Amino acid sequence: MFDIELPEDDAPAAAPETKAAEPTFPAGKVSERRGPMASAITEASTAARERQEVEAKIRAENDALAHELVRLKKLGLVVETVPLDAIHSRKLVRDRSAGLDYDLRELKVSIAEIGLSNPIRLERAGDGYELIQGYRRLSAYRELLEETGEERFAAIPAAVAEPGEGAETLYRRMVDENLVRKDISFGEMAQLALDYAADPATACDDPHEAVAQLYKSAGYQKRSYIRNFLPIVERLGKHLKYLPDLPRSLGLELARKMEEVEGIDARIQAELQDWETRSVKDELTVLRRIVEQGRGVAPAPAPDASKPSKARTSFQFDHPAGRARCTASNGRLEVRLERDFSTIDRRKLEAAVQKLLDGLG
Repeated sequence: MFDIELPEDDAPAAAPETKAAEPTFPAGKVSERRGPMASAITEASTAARERQEVEAKIRAENDALAHELVRLKKLGLVVETVPLDAIHSRKLVRDRSAGLDYDLRELKVSIAEIGLSNPIRLERAGDGYELIQGYRRLSAYRELLEETGEERFAAIPAAVAEPGEGAETLYRRMVDENLVRKDISFGEMAQLALDYAADPATACDDPHEAVAQLYKSAGYQKRSYIRNFLPIVERLGKHLKYLPDLPRSLGLELARKMEEVEGIDARIQAELQDWETRSVKDELTVLRRIVEQGRGVAPAPAPDASKPSKARTSFQFDHPAGRARCTASNGRLEVRLERDFSTIDRRKLEAAVQKLLDGLG
């Protein structure tokens, strides 16, 4: 027997048993719980996207580097190793006289021991390369290859530019580089001015204007010396075996005597003709002797001093004391400089003026 208590009729009914609520997710979202396959696919997709981004960045950098390389090549700033037999010297007349180069041996020793520190400059040509700068360096490599036969001298480091620059610019590049050399002679510079004026690739046909164009980077005084050497090279160049060894002072005096004394260049030609065994000293001795003899010959008639000349020559040049301005006219030579000349000892000043007048002849 069991006692069963029944609920009263007004007692609240027990809440029916319900299932646990299902989880809900915002619209468009899926459960973060994924299977192994879904996770692997997501990771592979992410890795592929990142790889594509890296590859795109690398391609962009490579394109930029390629464009920069092309730009540098056009400017001749990329150094290449060029075989010697592919290099020609036909486009420009060199500013080096043919003959023995006494300093080339030192350059060859330096190249053989430590290599070439300054590459030559070339311009790309159809059948190879044209030499623009570095004639002596190229000559040193060629002699080293001939003397040693070593393969390392068969090609030379060179900055190669694309063709396009005019002959005037190429000549200026060559000249400006060589102006820093102390061994380039006034005779060689005058010869180059004559060759430049005669070159059909340039628009200049006047040697004096050629000096102005080629040696624009040089001072006025240096250009004046080069112009003084022009008649020597024009009238005696093919007769002088050692033109590069002609000192400036002797050259200036020779040029002046050639203008004052008729036939002086013919006498020099006659003495040097067929004398193939002469040395530098022999040739310079002949020039000095004939110049000295020319001093005893009456110069060309001077202008009539009773008729004042209105011609005037003016020039300027840089001096350690400042910018010097000079004016020369009939009976007057004036030098202006930011300096108080009255403070100079009279004897020193007198000696300096005497030396100046002696130098003017």
